[in-house]
Amino acid sequence: MTLRDVGLGPVRLAVADVDRSATWYGRVLGLVPAPEDAGRGATLGVPGGDALVRLVPRPGARPHPGRGRLGLYHFAVLLPDRASLGAFLAHARALGVPLGAADHGVSEALYTSDPDGLGIEVYADRPVDAWPRSASGGIEMGTAPLDAGSLIAAARDRSWSGAPAGTRMGHVHLHVGDLAEAERFYADGLGLQPTLRGYPGALFLAADGYHHHLGLNTWAGPGATPAGPTEAALLDWEVRLPDDGAVRAAVDRMRSGGFEPLAEGGDSTFEDPWGTRVALRVA
Repeated sequence: MTLRDVGLGPVRLAVADVDRSATWYGRVLGLVPAPEDAGRGATLGVPGGDALVRLVPRPGARPHPGRGRLGLYHFAVLLPDRASLGAFLAHARALGVPLGAADHGVSEALYTSDPDGLGIEVYADRPVDAWPRSASGGIEMGTAPLDAGSLIAAARDRSWSGAPAGTRMGHVHLHVGDLAEAERFYADGLGLQPTLRGYPGALFLAADGYHHHLGLNTWAGPGATPAGPTEAALLDWEVRLPDDGAVRAAVDRMRSGGFEPLAEGGDSTFEDPWGTRVALRVA
């Protein structure tokens, strides 16, 4: 049994300074405080739309080192169209935000990191009928140079005035210690389906025919370890399902695979073999 009607909720991040991070997410990504209780932290999202990021204070936390850590590689904010991505590119350049960039065939993507070194992708999908396909019909993804000039031109006269309506969490990408073990947890257990196996050192999984809701890779290198309690880190991410029955079915499948929910997670939060938590919630 596989997952259906999947969406992703906000990521929860431990950061050294909530105010500093909230200011950065507002200035760079255009996120605003969300109308929900964040406790001692902050919840940020799209104006009038989804929450995307929950910030949890971890005072004095060391920045994410980039290499050598299992857990977050990046979380990915999906913009509604190419023009929005072009406007974001021009905005980020004007602010002097360091950016990486890539054309993945199915999407065009920009990469940066927040003040704690936590990785972020901002991207826009190409139309589904333009996604590269293998001879067998499977989705193909690659990494090619991004045509930044064409992307900025697509924005025309549109300027970036904050994350536009329709912006949502597109996918999460994790460093893991072993792809086969990760597939057992996220595919055999959770119910996401592999969509691409041929990318070196990586595996991509999704529901509903998407190119990927989850990326997994072993690029952190030999001897990589999970983030410690004094480092900035991804604490958990959310898979959102259509109703209580779908959540219960996913929980039962996880248990059948030998994965037990965490007692403090409301019976629907699980921890992967490298300490990253995924919470199953009703949309």
